[in-house]
Amino acid sequence: MLGRLRSAATIGVEASLVDVEIDVSGGLPAFNVVGLPDSTVRESRDRVRSAIRHAGFAFPERRITVNLAPADVRKSGASYDLPIALGLLAATEVLPTRLLDDLVVVGALSLDGGVQPVRGVLPVALLAARHGHRLVLPAANLREGRIVRQVALRPAASLGQIVADLVDGADTAPAAPERPVSTPARPALDLVDVRGQRSARRALEIAAAGRHNLLFVGPPGAGKTLLARRLPGILPPPTFEEAVASTAIHSVAGLLEPAAGLLSERPFRAPHHSASDAALIGGGRDPRPGEVSLAHNGVLFLDEIVEFDRRTLEALREPLEEGVVRIARALRTVQFPSRFLLVGAMNPCACGYAGEPLDRCRCSPADIRRYHDRLSGPLRDRVDLTVRVERVPFEVLAGDGPAEDSTAVLERVRRARDRQSARYCDEACSTNADLGGPLLRRHGRLDAESLALVERAVRRLGLTGRGFDRIRRVARTIADLDDSPSIGRAHVAEAIQYRVIH
Repeated sequence: MLGRLRSAATIGVEASLVDVEIDVSGGLPAFNVVGLPDSTVRESRDRVRSAIRHAGFAFPERRITVNLAPADVRKSGASYDLPIALGLLAATEVLPTRLLDDLVVVGALSLDGGVQPVRGVLPVALLAARHGHRLVLPAANLREGRIVRQVALRPAASLGQIVADLVDGADTAPAAPERPVSTPARPALDLVDVRGQRSARRALEIAAAGRHNLLFVGPPGAGKTLLARRLPGILPPPTFEEAVASTAIHSVAGLLEPAAGLLSERPFRAPHHSASDAALIGGGRDPRPGEVSLAHNGVLFLDEIVEFDRRTLEALREPLEEGVVRIARALRTVQFPSRFLLVGAMNPCACGYAGEPLDRCRCSPADIRRYHDRLSGPLRDRVDLTVRVERVPFEVLAGDGPAEDSTAVLERVRRARDRQSARYCDEACSTNADLGGPLLRRHGRLDAESLALVERAVRRLGLTGRGFDRIRRVARTIADLDDSPSIGRAHVAEAIQYRVIH
């Protein structure tokens, strides 16, 4: 007797079909799983045996062989429990095989037959929709599955319930598509809390408008972290496609609450400086997304950036340039999206007080140079905006004058982003930070006066070709904030000042 159905394996943030074949034959009782399973999948035999018995079905005391094909794709996790159990019931003629023909099944089983939530449901739902299959998924993951409107869903709360539903032909759950909600009128962390810091606030606005990488340099307590954590409040809400991409990454990583559904806000990730290469970039035996991918379409904030391991920081170069992370393993290369806005914060020296008026710093010029050298030149070259965050005077801190809130800044950022969307509607980019090659030459064109100003800056500051391109991208964003169709000299001059190393 042979039972067949389909399940799925996630590779990166994509899912691929897995054929589940169950053979029940004569011989000494045994339960073997083949097809490159990991230890979790091999342990499914004990969960499946107990779940079938508690669901009221007889477990066959015969030789059982489960094959998960293709055999060269590693199978991991408990999501194969439910398809193995249904295939076993089909192989023993408890469940008609024809009822499983157009199904993709995922779900973990508890010993009492309950179906537990699994990670990576959204990529599986997208896969089922592409192939025109129905999806059987844990009831707890139903909201996540409903994000994909083109797939018919069958929620499973228990093994007995899903078997009864399949036999009775119960209706599938309605696939009510979810959409990201608008950003609240008043974000939890608002710029109205920031006193002073005019130049830093301006840089934050430019970074949000064009998705430009930003580095704050200043003494302890000046407000670097305070500013960075308010960046999400001035970013436009994600589009439906961006929200789906971010949700899929969090689902694969196991960070999405089963009942969470679609992520409606842009991610903000702030890993500790002790994070390893794998934690920041991604990796592991079965590669999982790292912080740079979890921050996709959002913000990656590295506080005390120079305290991160030098090798870990250098691994950021390719994701910053290409927007993807490629993790190579013996059998295959896994790719994770990682298009994020990088915000870094650092002190001006090891003690933190270089340049302070009270002469509290005891670091020598060589010490300060070594401290700054922890952030390599190539990585600094990929930062568009470097801003000095000065200590705020007491009279400003104690003042009760009105400060501009995030809602007003967000409106300007929205208008600038709308101009970029209209300008690049037929192009392979969405923000000024994505401009390159012919697009940058066309949309970042400078007049003779602005070009002469950049030439002087290149000679005096020793800027690279990458630095020149980034000046044009930032100048294009400043022009968008000013509602200017072309880049002017004032826009270029402001962009140049952000290339100065503090």
